Amino acid sequence: MMQGIVDQICEATIRLVVGNADSQRQVIDAVIDTGFTGFLTLPFSVLGDLNLRAYRREEGILGNGSTCIFDVYRGLVIWDGELRRIDINESDTAPLVGMSLLYGYRMQLDAIEGGKVTIQALSSLS
Repeated sequence: MMQGIVDQICEATIRLVVGNADSQRQVIDAVIDTGFTGFLTLPFSVLGDLNLRAYRREEGILGNGSTCIFDVYRGLVIWDGELRRIDINESDTAPLVGMSLLYGYRMQLDAIEGGKVTIQALSSLS
């Protein structure tokens, strides 16, 4: 089970450890974005600090309906206590956790400032 918090601007956030294959790691705070279908976005500064390299590009539709081309990187994240290899989209926004990373999990939150965010594997709820 993982826990986060609802911040002062009413965004559900979670702290994650991201990294590369050479054991470089960085702690980030990410906003949970249920409208984002990918795994994770990170700004170029974090991707550069981790020496990650883009391996492909993909087109995405933003919340305002506009289309954007994203560079996609392969990186690591510690998710629910396990190291997972995931695709990371470069974005100029705050880090975002998307539905592909949340897939197979239940998320519950208390929608108030300082509210608790809980993410738990569906397999552990049986």
